[in-house]
Amino acid sequence: MCPSDYPHAVDNSPLPEPLPDPLKKPAGSADAKPYADPAMELRASDADRERVAEALREAYAEGRLTAEEHSERVDSVYAAKTMGELVPLTKDLPAHGEVHRPAPAAAPALRRQQAELPARQEDPRMIAVFGGTERKGRFRVGSLIKAIVVFGGVSIDLSEAVFDAPELVIDCRAVFGGVEIKVPPHVTLRGGGVNIFGGSEIKEQEGDGPSAPVVTVKTVCVFGGVSAERKKPGKLKDALRKHLE
Repeated sequence: MCPSDYPHAVDNSPLPEPLPDPLKKPAGSADAKPYADPAMELRASDADRERVAEALREAYAEGRLTAEEHSERVDSVYAAKTMGELVPLTKDLPAHGEVHRPAPAAAPALRRQQAELPARQEDPRMIAVFGGTERKGRFRVGSLIKAIVVFGGVSIDLSEAVFDAPELVIDCRAVFGGVEIKVPPHVTLRGGGVNIFGGSEIKEQEGDGPSAPVVTVKTVCVFGGVSAERKKPGKLKDALRKHLE
């Protein structure tokens, strides 16, 4: 009988295991992050921060957090820039995953429409006589805004303004009236002036760097007042602080 007449032997021994990839961490590795998710690298929105702050308020009301822990975490919430920075703040609280779902984004068509809206041009003069006037939203500011108030009030919110010049001077004249100014956190705020039976409160701050816009508030108050300060992040934080007090 020829060797070819014998049936071929079948090798049933197990195949050798492939060598591990040195660049790939094991699933149960101690270095693996429990929430390594690309979504955690997304920038957090105001709505995301408010939702986490609300969860912290509920946890404090239920006795899960002390007053000191609650205060520290709330401060961290409003300082957070990404979703990943918000996650550790509630990881030991119920409904952790639900809290950190990013807020629904606007529809693409709506986002395009909002992005295409140009900043409006406004008159640099604001005059209120026995009445009031307000300016806020997305508008362009040059180097000067002149606010004149006589038995009235003027409100200027620069949080969404487009700065066309490195320095904006807000010249305020308040006679038996008031001017209120809000600035965004990234600008430098300075000011001062003359007060006769009146007062001004300019809460000075430094901007993000040498290229940050400078807002200088000049005041003349006669039985009137002018205030200028950084715009607060939202009403919820104030409510939380009042609740703690």
